[in-house]
Amino acid sequence: MSSVVEQSPTRDDRSFLGQPRALANVFGVEMWERFSFYGMQGILLLYLYYSAADGGLGIPQATAAGIVGAYGGGVYLSTILGAWVADRLVGSERVLFCSAIVIAVGHVALALLPGLGGVATGLILIALGSGGLKANATSVVGALYAKDDPRLDAGFSLFYLGINLGAFFGPVLTGLLQTTLGFHYGFGLAAVGMAIGLVQYSFGRKRLPAIVHEVPNPLPASRHAGYLWAAIAATAVIVVLVLLGVITASGLVTIVIALTLIATVCYFVVILRNRQITALERKRVYAFMPLFVASAAFWSLSQQQFTVVTIYTDERLNRDVFGWELPVSWVQSFNPVFIILLSGAFAALWTRWGSRQPSTPVKFAFGTALMGSAFLLFLPFVDGGPNSTPLLAMIAILFVLTVAELLIGPVGLAVTTRLAPEPFKTQMVALFFLSIALGTAVSGWLAEWYTSVSETVYFSVIGGVAIVLGLLLALIARPILRLMNGVR
Repeated sequence: MSSVVEQSPTRDDRSFLGQPRALANVFGVEMWERFSFYGMQGILLLYLYYSAADGGLGIPQATAAGIVGAYGGGVYLSTILGAWVADRLVGSERVLFCSAIVIAVGHVALALLPGLGGVATGLILIALGSGGLKANATSVVGALYAKDDPRLDAGFSLFYLGINLGAFFGPVLTGLLQTTLGFHYGFGLAAVGMAIGLVQYSFGRKRLPAIVHEVPNPLPASRHAGYLWAAIAATAVIVVLVLLGVITASGLVTIVIALTLIATVCYFVVILRNRQITALERKRVYAFMPLFVASAAFWSLSQQQFTVVTIYTDERLNRDVFGWELPVSWVQSFNPVFIILLSGAFAALWTRWGSRQPSTPVKFAFGTALMGSAFLLFLPFVDGGPNSTPLLAMIAILFVLTVAELLIGPVGLAVTTRLAPEPFKTQMVALFFLSIALGTAVSGWLAEWYTSVSETVYFSVIGGVAIVLGLLLALIARPILRLMNGVR
């Protein structure tokens, strides 16, 4: 593009809170995308299982939770497509921009089209667009820094701050509209938010370095037609399976989990067998594997904010605040509030400690165990009736959850860009997002389990398994670090 300023990452650019100026642009589009994404998702489950008299679709609760989990998993699963298009066809920045347009159209469809048709159309478009934007926004942020720039972790923490500013305001405002005007007004506000993000990003594209437009591993033109026909055939198969009743709403989450596992194995095999990567890069991919498992386990608990925690909030939490009932979706804003308050402190802490900070495997181990502890904190309140759980207790649980997230979320994004082999820069980020896809889909499956077992069993097992996994990861932290070979 002629408007792109030819530049390379430099340590001299500190015009955005000590970070490169272009970070502000990506920060902005990601913030508004998170506003629309979490704003919509904050009321989505309620829309699916609330009765028609309350403005919903009346879908059984367990099925509705599975749909939300499958949709969330589909979002992260589609990062594969967005990353592949970026690395093989058009580059990260162009995929990011086009994905933002698709997201905006999806939110408009969800807001304007009624019934399950509107839900299906909107969620498919949002999932495809969000997948493309997520992997490529992360890749673009990584491209703003030289490989040895010590500001990288701090930059990702600020990027994470933008994500959570949107994640805070989205559920608050869409939830307010949902409780006062109806669900479709809430969905409409999510569409407006994404449109704002798209406009602000389009004005700042010229400030991005030229490297974000490069195609790391171009697909030969002679193979374009074959991939196009394969995509058409895959789409046709999915449509036929839906029409035949093979793919159903109740079984969707299982299908997404299976597809994610298959995609993960295939991706690791493709990367490790590629002749373009060096022996050092291959060792770093092996080091990434246990981090992938820990990340999937972590997000299978964290993403239950949109399934189990939403149901728990609707049915069990005392939401009375001085005589006013807090909207259900507002509880989902506590986590981003804590991230906003703590992310700057974590960024400053990692910067201050420098090379003395804990290694990535240690951060992952502690974060996974801490997330398990957050679920054990539900145990004093199990099997209570309506309004039996104090709001302060939920706030405390979400605070622990947030600290755990800050040890895995931004750290995972940062280490992925450092461990990525050169020919798979964006696709390695997509592989990290596959761990979130797997965890998010599993969160929907676990929500179905939550409705069928006692809460004592549920929270004890979920929390205990996460703590044990964290301890195991701590035990193998040194071997992982050796494989990372200089990356911490």
